[in-house]
Amino acid sequence: MSSETVTERDSAAIVRGLWSALAQRDWDAAMNFLADECIYVDMPYGPTLAARGPHDIVKRIKVGFEPLAAYTNHDGVLVAHGDDVIYEHSERWEWASGEVAVLPFVTVHRVVDGKVTLWKDYWDAATLINSAPATWMDDLAKADTSWVFDATGLF
Repeated sequence: MSSETVTERDSAAIVRGLWSALAQRDWDAAMNFLADECIYVDMPYGPTLAARGPHDIVKRIKVGFEPLAAYTNHDGVLVAHGDDVIYEHSERWEWASGEVAVLPFVTVHRVVDGKVTLWKDYWDAATLINSAPATWMDDLAKADTSWVFDATGLF
């Protein structure tokens, strides 16, 4: 018999559901997995460039995903312990201009009452920057930043 609790199985299923929705770029479905107070932090950029709440988190994710011709999430190890879920995976980003980036990730989630309340992505920004089209950084500078939330000290 597994020592895993129903809560941990549920938390793992919620995180897998979120990533399945993201892989399909189903933004409405992705938002359904996020708590109203959820904080998303892209750890290479830190808490001052976080996003909070389902709508702003999706706006933030779209900054990276919308310019892509194709996106694939490669499933990996997922470990749940209580409310915390750690997910090791990789993402393949493909641009219409032919550039491809394969990004290894470790993502940490906190799941409370059936919703993700904290989402932290750990990855190497240089891998993406070195693989992206030459115009990518300029395009990011022009992107919608209405989602920016300073989460300093909140997690």
